[in-house]
Amino acid sequence: MKNIRNFCIIAHIDHGKSTLADRLLEFTDTITARESQNQILDDMDLERERGITIKSHAIQMKYELNGEKYILNLIDTPGHVDFSYEVSRSIAACEGALLIVDAAQGIEAQTISVLYQAIDHNLIIIPVLNKMDLPSAMPEEVKDQIVDLIGCDREDIINASGKTGFGVDVILEEIIKRIPSPVGDVTKPLEALIFDSVFNSYRGIIAYFRVINGEIKKGDKVKFVATDKEYFAEEIGVLKLEKEPKNIISAGDVGYIISGVKDAREVKVGDTITRVDNPCLTAIKGFEDVKPMVYAGIFPVETDGYEELRSSIEKLKLNDASLTFEPESSAALGFGFRCGFLGMLHMEIIQERLEREFNMTVITTVPNVSYKVFSTKGIEKVINNPSELPEPNYIDHIEEPYIHAQIITKSDYVGAVMTLCLDKRGIFKNQIYLTTNRVELSFEMPLAEIVFDFYDRLKTISRGYASFDYHPTEYKESDLIKLDIMLNGEPVDALSALIHKDNAYGIGKKMCEKLRQLIPRQQFDIAIQASIGTKIISRETVKALRKDVTSKCYGGDITRKRKLLEKQKEGKKRMRQVGNVEIPQSAFLAVLKLD
Repeated sequence: MKNIRNFCIIAHIDHGKSTLADRLLEFTDTITARESQNQILDDMDLERERGITIKSHAIQMKYELNGEKYILNLIDTPGHVDFSYEVSRSIAACEGALLIVDAAQGIEAQTISVLYQAIDHNLIIIPVLNKMDLPSAMPEEVKDQIVDLIGCDREDIINASGKTGFGVDVILEEIIKRIPSPVGDVTKPLEALIFDSVFNSYRGIIAYFRVINGEIKKGDKVKFVATDKEYFAEEIGVLKLEKEPKNIISAGDVGYIISGVKDAREVKVGDTITRVDNPCLTAIKGFEDVKPMVYAGIFPVETDGYEELRSSIEKLKLNDASLTFEPESSAALGFGFRCGFLGMLHMEIIQERLEREFNMTVITTVPNVSYKVFSTKGIEKVINNPSELPEPNYIDHIEEPYIHAQIITKSDYVGAVMTLCLDKRGIFKNQIYLTTNRVELSFEMPLAEIVFDFYDRLKTISRGYASFDYHPTEYKESDLIKLDIMLNGEPVDALSALIHKDNAYGIGKKMCEKLRQLIPRQQFDIAIQASIGTKIISRETVKALRKDVTSKCYGGDITRKRKLLEKQKEGKKRMRQVGNVEIPQSAFLAVLKLD
């Protein structure tokens, strides 16, 4: 065990984590020149296309220093704030972390929030100044920032470049010197923490775990503590570029287990694996529960695709534990699921993955939160979907959930952040200066104002420097009304929303304008209207395509042309009465991103 090192790479988005991981793998000969490609650990098409890491990736490297052989277990983590749950799970499985800071950009918000998580778990932090080869690098200034933040010595900071490979040998030496070997007892009963899992259509569910105490052998009868289910360890092994089977994995090491689990609900991330014949007494403390930021309905395009969608979402949840879902039904869209996401990017990625990995075409509704409606008779009803709202004359009042929000930002952006929060009906509570140029702002805000576009706008106005955290407080009475969108007089319940009275006119107008651009033109006019109750507050029209029916008339009397045009007019009238308007998926998504 003394020759094992478990560490993860943490940083803000686009500071060069995956590129540096490539160099580490090449330097330790874990991958051959033939296997080598950029961002080798990002194995999803989506990750390569967008240039971001979505999943944490674990891999084992072997390294020799001063004649001694070491095993290094590396986890490369995502940098985008929507995938911060992946980072928290990786941190729970490690003893140390490489904190990578871009020498050209300096310390950013996500660097700080993931650093605090790592410090809470008592991880040893090794600061690395990356991208030293850039002409715009400012090593001295950024080193000052790192020293201020962590309180380390300037000599502790390693200069490196993921692109050229400069400094990689120093990083590996420092990992072995500074990061402690795992603490565990091979003689104790088996305790292993599941930190990730994937679904394989041939082998069932593969769980990735970190052994804390004891050891696991191939063929052992094991038990998952949280679900209380028992299995045989058919195959265990370590995670190289390909999975490498082993007969035994001992305390301190990271590995995978295949035990023929078919049901996705039986494997929970954060669960403990132990042996049936010699179980551990208490489960390992997992990581904090995930807090969804955005709720939205996901429905299959064809109503008979419901069961298929359920199994697809369950398999996806294995691979992305931050997704939460429960069944829901809608008048227009049939049966589907109400899902909780960590942000708008997370929601987009989940939808893309459903389409690519499971071939499911889905419709996503406008994100919302749960409300409490009190009737005139004093009956309380919880509403998840605006279409469930009773008629206005039966409603006494509506209460919406409020949250306590904490925003940490640089002092330059305080004005812009406060304006944004007050625009979103926030109530300012407190302001604390953490350092000379870092401020913590506290607000009380309605949750509904956050799920729309708050997060994206906060990132924009603070240039990515603001980090945001919240916890729910209570329900408060609010002046809310239901905004309906109608196409040719038919309400579309997937686009309706509960909105504060003051914002209704503005949002209604923007929704109509956006839909006019996105709904394809038909052979007849399409009226797009926003209404509150029976009152129309905005209207846009998608003009009809005109088919040239007179093209076959060459010469002759005008009455021949008029006869054809009159006939077309009649046909269009009839078409409009029976015509169906297909709303493209892009329209549902675009409504969520009203500027």
